[in-house]
Amino acid sequence: MEQKILVVDDEERMARFIRLNLEHDGFTVIEAYRGMKAMDLIRNEMPDLVILDVMLPDIDGFELLRMIREVSSVPVIMLTAKGEENDRVKGLELGADDYVTKPFSPRELVSRVRAVLRRVEPGAVSSHDLIQVDDRLRIDFGKREVWLDNELVKLRPTEYRLLYHLVQNAGWVLTYDQILSKVWGYEYRDEPHYVRLYINYLRQKLEKDSSNPQYILTERGVGYRFVDFRNKNLKDQHEQQPG
Repeated sequence: MEQKILVVDDEERMARFIRLNLEHDGFTVIEAYRGMKAMDLIRNEMPDLVILDVMLPDIDGFELLRMIREVSSVPVIMLTAKGEENDRVKGLELGADDYVTKPFSPRELVSRVRAVLRRVEPGAVSSHDLIQVDDRLRIDFGKREVWLDNELVKLRPTEYRLLYHLVQNAGWVLTYDQILSKVWGYEYRDEPHYVRLYINYLRQKLEKDSSNPQYILTERGVGYRFVDFRNKNLKDQHEQQPG
């Protein structure tokens, strides 16, 4: 089944250029030149991914991204002007899954689209382990559920993949390059800011105090390590046994 991409760009020539290249690679493409039309298509057509330009005539692209995130977890790739670092960071903080700067090559865009779709496809991360990290945090990878203080925590697909790889390597340091390769794909090896941003997302959702994390620990200049809960649990059990 062909995957459906929604391209939102007020420049019709740009939208057509993107559509032709995506169709060449086997995607079905629909277009919107205004933000509110894009919202209608997201509700009615249920695209697998949205390519969203920051500059739109009727609504700011960031505001449209906020609206999308209120109703849908569809992956979004933002198109930003070259050199606008603030736009890229803002888009990621508002829930975009990736960005591509203009001008871009068709191959780069298709590569990014495929990488994002790989990250969100069902079953991309699987394990049947039910993990009790401590009294607060429980993770069921079989059901793709994370429970904190007996309440279900809503994680986006990339956050879930990041947590999965951290937990599966608990006690071991994962470098920036290893995390980028496992979670985002080899194409992202030169973009460590993705790791820092999504680590921050996870800490805000899971830690009691995100500025003093107890689960996701920083190994400065190297990467990150999930607390070695397995050895800790074994130690606790041993201490509770009668002597």
